Amino acid sequence: MPELQQYPQALSIAGSDSGGGAGMQADLKTITARHVFAATVLVAITAQNTLGVQDAMALPPAMIDAQFASLAQDLAIRACKTGMLADVPTVHAVVRNLKRYDFGPLTVDPVMVAKGGAALLSEAAVTVVAQELIPLAALVTPNLPEAEKLTGQAITTAADMREAAGFFQQLGAQNVIIKGGHLSDQPEASDFVLLANGEHFWLRAPRVDTVRTHGTGDTLSACITAELAKGAGMADAIRTGKAYVEAAIRDGIVVGHGHGPLNHWAYGEAHDDTSAR
Repeated sequence: MPELQQYPQALSIAGSDSGGGAGMQADLKTITARHVFAATVLVAITAQNTLGVQDAMALPPAMIDAQFASLAQDLAIRACKTGMLADVPTVHAVVRNLKRYDFGPLTVDPVMVAKGGAALLSEAAVTVVAQELIPLAALVTPNLPEAEKLTGQAITTAADMREAAGFFQQLGAQNVIIKGGHLSDQPEASDFVLLANGEHFWLRAPRVDTVRTHGTGDTLSACITAELAKGAGMADAIRTGKAYVEAAIRDGIVVGHGHGPLNHWAYGEAHDDTSAR
């Protein structure tokens, strides 16, 4: 009997959010909503809710190695992404394993600070992310504070965003999204996209007056990763990711008493323009 074709599978390499709104939990919800099977490599645990991060603990690198090896032995991962990576030993472990195993195109979401302000990446690890992880990326998706930290430059204008995208390509990332949501004086949330072939464009969406934006970056990068796992081209995957996040913010749900999570069900079947294959 011939072997059945493997269903599309994607991998989240991230920390756990006990409140369920961001981190690995947001990745799992998003990837599943896009009809892709989600696998995980857990690198850190947080005690977290919509009010903030109360505690965090990184897992031992040996356990990270074991998770990667286990997945490589059995699953057919077609695309992967990173989120919270905590500290230098964790980043080194992830880089080591991404070089060892082919899990498809890598999306790097350089998570540094939680919505409530807690640090999710040590200062020393920022340099390691820039020098060792980002050069492996098919796509990197920094928001403005993350881009400023990694480039060492203030980013306050559209021209600054374009320049920052070029910086990330110089680091080795093939494709770049500079997320402009933190430019709150603008009527639209505008992201600048620079592709590997030099094509570039803006993605714009109306701003929504809400505090329910916890996990926005995780959700965007997870949706793009799911689309890549289904075989979508990079530009199409990015556009789908933007539309998914826009719907998830616009059609919000009320959970918790602080920075609430997105509605991961909002972008429904009518928008599914790529099928599992």
